Amino acid sequence: MTISLDASQWVRRFHPAPAAAVRLVCFPHAGGSASYYHPVSAALAPAVEVLAVQYPGRQDRHAEAPVDDLFVLADRLADVLAAETTGPVAFFGHSMGASLAFEVARRLEARGTRLLTLFVSGRRAPSTVRDERIHEKGDDALLAEVKRLGGTDTSVLDDEDIRGLVLPALRSDYKAAELYRYRPGPDVGCPIVALIGDSDPKVTEAETGPWAERTSAEFELKTYPGGHFYLNDHAGAVIRLIGDRLARFAR
Repeated sequence: MTISLDASQWVRRFHPAPAAAVRLVCFPHAGGSASYYHPVSAALAPAVEVLAVQYPGRQDRHAEAPVDDLFVLADRLADVLAAETTGPVAFFGHSMGASLAFEVARRLEARGTRLLTLFVSGRRAPSTVRDERIHEKGDDALLAEVKRLGGTDTSVLDDEDIRGLVLPALRSDYKAAELYRYRPGPDVGCPIVALIGDSDPKVTEAETGPWAERTSAEFELKTYPGGHFYLNDHAGAVIRLIGDRLARFAR
């Protein structure tokens, strides 16, 4: 499979801020797209420039084949983002995006780029495994899982045409996330801030704590009321947290 390394394909800048002292790269969840982070970009600009990652197979990249291997995605994104992370940078990833952000951070650190902070949201630690096989189930079961988690306006999934556009990328992302297994090796040297919802069916506090083992720096756990997409209801608080953590670098 040939995968583009053109940064303009992979990265969206909704509010360009070339003079910003800090950049925040945001990685979407399974089935998600760069536009999910538009409100984050609007809130943090111009002090922090937000770069939202757009995976193949969705929105303006719908004609491209989605990638169902998280390590392949991490390799490609490390190549793409190397030129975008020459200054102070932090990562934020939600759900599958948290695992992906961690793997890209590992690769960039191996090249000499250390993040300011790695924010991992709604995702268990890499060494904590659940044997999940939703990607192997039929379309109805896959869509039922998406509706159960409630990340988007799931009523749109009742439209047959939209389902046809969404399902290939969604199934591919679920496969990448569910088959991901941590590979021992150098982790990261930046602080990790983990964020979860207290009633998230996809991750518990016990599964989140081992993120502390993946960094040689500080670890912090923040818990909010809500489920897997707690951050939809607490967007303001999460954005303030990110802004506060990065403010010291944005002066």
